[in-house]
Amino acid sequence: MAGNAMAVICPSSLTLILLFAFTLAPVAHAIWLNVPTTGTKCVSEEIQSNVVVLADYVVVSEDHGLIPTISVKVTSPYGNNLHHRENVTHGQFAFTTQEAGNYLACFWSDSHSHGGGEVSVNIDWKTGIAAKDWESVARKEKIEGVELELRKLEGAVEAIHENLLYLKSREAEMRTVSESTNGRVAWFSIMSLGICIAVSSLQVLYLKRFFQKKKLI
Repeated sequence: MAGNAMAVICPSSLTLILLFAFTLAPVAHAIWLNVPTTGTKCVSEEIQSNVVVLADYVVVSEDHGLIPTISVKVTSPYGNNLHHRENVTHGQFAFTTQEAGNYLACFWSDSHSHGGGEVSVNIDWKTGIAAKDWESVARKEKIEGVELELRKLEGAVEAIHENLLYLKSREAEMRTVSESTNGRVAWFSIMSLGICIAVSSLQVLYLKRFFQKKKLI
């Protein structure tokens, strides 16, 4: 009986664990942008280093005869160019992050290519475990079913662990900056108080000498 009960509980427990892990792990984002005829629309995401990023973008137009074109540029936190295309209706970019920070993807319309109006762009943005091709992994390693789900769970747990370490390091950096700022504010307050006392003392001495010269005191 115990064996049968275990056989019944394990799949549901595994499902709950997988749902919990994939909720915390990096996931895919479907984004809709309305790009104006003039100006640029950008999306950004703060990503840690050594994370795979995969994104597909496509222009969505009701007029299938004339699809407007756009230009795309993706840059790293340090301003390095990771992807740049012009006069396209769709495309894809993929890279592994080299430094932690905000990665920026900017889109602008090639207004000369259509009659005007906003251009709708659909972006499918995936990071981390969500960008991994699990079908290829299953075929290559010849795994399926529960074993494949366990491999996904392992990847999700690793991603969560890396995110927690990244958040911990960011918290330490912010705490250091906060403590440094508080120290500077304290020194500035002390200096301001000292200057106020010195100026007040000089004013008292000046007024005392002034009244003495006028023989008022």
